[in-house]
Amino acid sequence: MKLMQSGLAALMLISASTAALADEVKVAVAANFTAPMKLIAEAFNQDTGHTAEVAFGATGKFYAQIKNGAPFEVLLSADDATPAKLEAEGMTKTGSSFTYAIGTLVLWSADPDLIKDGPKVLGRNQFRKLAIANPKTAPYGAAAMEVLKGLSIDQMITPKLVQGENIAQTYQFISTGNAELGFVALSQVFKDGRIGEGSAWIVPADMHKPIRQDAVILKNGENNAAATALMDYLKGDKAKEIIRSFGYAIP
Repeated sequence: MKLMQSGLAALMLISASTAALADEVKVAVAANFTAPMKLIAEAFNQDTGHTAEVAFGATGKFYAQIKNGAPFEVLLSADDATPAKLEAEGMTKTGSSFTYAIGTLVLWSADPDLIKDGPKVLGRNQFRKLAIANPKTAPYGAAAMEVLKGLSIDQMITPKLVQGENIAQTYQFISTGNAELGFVALSQVFKDGRIGEGSAWIVPADMHKPIRQDAVILKNGENNAAATALMDYLKGDKAKEIIRSFGYAIP
């Protein structure tokens, strides 16, 4: 009986110690990374005891919020420029940034018959609206504009463009039929190793600048063990497996 009580007390002490060591980290995450981050945050909690409190949105808006004192401790950006800019401005833990994923742009329609011959559907111009994320605040939107300019159809298409605040809203425009097609992140339509629904053209990587997505610890998280743990976790095999499963490349 005493042995059982002793073992129970030891177990409770270990649990208490683990709880004491566990911490929370506030994370700003690019909207295109919503689905994989939800799975990573859950696995991170199970494997480390730490909790990631996650907000999803446009990278450009997160930059403005961070500059205005938002309490985020880690940023998972949709580009590599924003973390570099924040580091240059003294807003990050020096040397903490790294590329956690390389994104893929896709022209997608909820209509399974609309996109049958790649970008030719754009040249035919037989649609009402084409959705893209705001190119001023969302890297996937900027990449979409590069593609349109590269195809020499940007001026023709511009009157038909509808801009989402971020890539999540852009996907919503297309999925609800408010726009017949548009440019989104492959991760939003990629399931079980293929395009889940609708029709799509995966944009060749050489048609736009690489969408290198960098993570960085912000000044608020410099001394937060959970922030450091999350960055380490993103570099681990379990997180990488989740990231690849959504169609991202790993550097």
